[in-house]
Amino acid sequence: MNVFVLTGIMGLLASVVVGTGEYLLHYDPLARFAAGGFGFMQGIGTDRTTIGHFLGVFGALLYPIGCYHLYLMLKPASNKLAFSAFIIGSMGFMVGVVWIGSRASISALMQLPESAEIDALVALYDLRYETLLQVVRLTTLFLSIIFIVLILKGKTHYPKWMAFFSPILLIVASFLVYLAVPQLGKHVMPIALNVAFFIVFSLSVLVALKNKPRVCLVDGEVK
Repeated sequence: MNVFVLTGIMGLLASVVVGTGEYLLHYDPLARFAAGGFGFMQGIGTDRTTIGHFLGVFGALLYPIGCYHLYLMLKPASNKLAFSAFIIGSMGFMVGVVWIGSRASISALMQLPESAEIDALVALYDLRYETLLQVVRLTTLFLSIIFIVLILKGKTHYPKWMAFFSPILLIVASFLVYLAVPQLGKHVMPIALNVAFFIVFSLSVLVALKNKPRVCLVDGEVK
């Protein structure tokens, strides 16, 4: 198994483990997350959120390896842009670890009776941690733009059709699924980013297995 396939599998594993953890943290059968706020967390048990917390945190540590896989696959088109995608994606997931590591705590707060003190803590959480979520979304957007641009140049290890499966487009597709088929979408929406990267890494590993790209070392450097 070469480094292309191995790193792709690590990214795929990250999407599965983090997706499972985030589903445990966020899934609400009433889909109250669509209304905004944290009310959808009311009634979620501590055992469930504790398991989701550890799955999400430790699983997310594998995502930068998946970003390295994307770098290797995109590198022939532009080493600088591909490496930028690796850095941007890795930074986003490192920030994401902090964010997902906070979700069990806000869930616990939402189980308490409403009060001015609790509302103040929730507002502080919103400022400190939901801001981090916006960073994750922005890094995913920038990663996706580089992904699309380089693939359309036609010099990566990907076929050009792979550009249609960029993370940001797949996240948008998850929201469209929710609007079109709410009973299905309510399972996808809470973990949309992980679903997107699951599809990206699944297809990417299949492409790597089919094309069998290789890393060559020249003067000790990856070429």
